[in-house]
Amino acid sequence: MRILALDVGRKRIGVALSDPMGIVAQGVKSLEVKDEAQVMEAIGEFIRDNEVGEVVVGLPLNMDGSEGPMTKEVTAFAARLKEKTALPLKMWDERLTSLQIERELVFFDVSRAKRKKINDMLAAQIILQNYLDSKKKNDYSD
Repeated sequence: MRILALDVGRKRIGVALSDPMGIVAQGVKSLEVKDEAQVMEAIGEFIRDNEVGEVVVGLPLNMDGSEGPMTKEVTAFAARLKEKTALPLKMWDERLTSLQIERELVFFDVSRAKRKKINDMLAAQIILQNYLDSKKKNDYSD
């Protein structure tokens, strides 16, 4: 079973997918958000094509852990996605992922235009890898 991760934004949604064993996350693509119905259909198709059994959605909390306006938008989107897919869905704290990606891309001298195109996909990858690592850690502590 593969796990899908989404970094949901107003303009783009980053998409990442785990390997079948749930060990490694790989950034796949970014979806342009023009129409939510179209995005939901694209995600649903991706889920079917890749045998996804679980979805993780990045939860954009403020640095102090409080919820902001984007938190409510993403939570509402996740609820609609869960209803459409009927898959288990987990919200995952995504604080600092964008900052981490930005620093790494600047360090590797990636142009600003290219950073903008891949930032969301890489954020989804980090969200998913953090989730997978947490699951492994919990498996070992049981």
